[in-house]
Amino acid sequence: MNAFLAKIVAWLNAGYPDGIPGPDRVPLMALLTRRLSNDEVKAVAQDLMDRGEFDHIDIGVLITQVTDELPRDEDVERVRARLAAKGWPLDDPRDGEETP
Repeated sequence: MNAFLAKIVAWLNAGYPDGIPGPDRVPLMALLTRRLSNDEVKAVAQDLMDRGEFDHIDIGVLITQVTDELPRDEDVERVRARLAAKGWPLDDPRDGEETP
């Protein structure tokens, strides 16, 4: 896992130290898919599965929910606010990108 994805995983651990609650899962995945490539989302999902927070069925359900149903704005904002308090890293440059 590269440094950029490692920051995402660290951010998830900081933002949700007790695990990601059900109501935040779809908005969280929606936020990630807005900023990450499909392969990067898969890598983060794999890490969540490895930690036991999700299994392959949960991931499949989330993918279906994200692709078939957009989260409500208030759901996305709730997740964003919680994670911003822990240092949302997705605005950081990716590995190999130069800062302006």
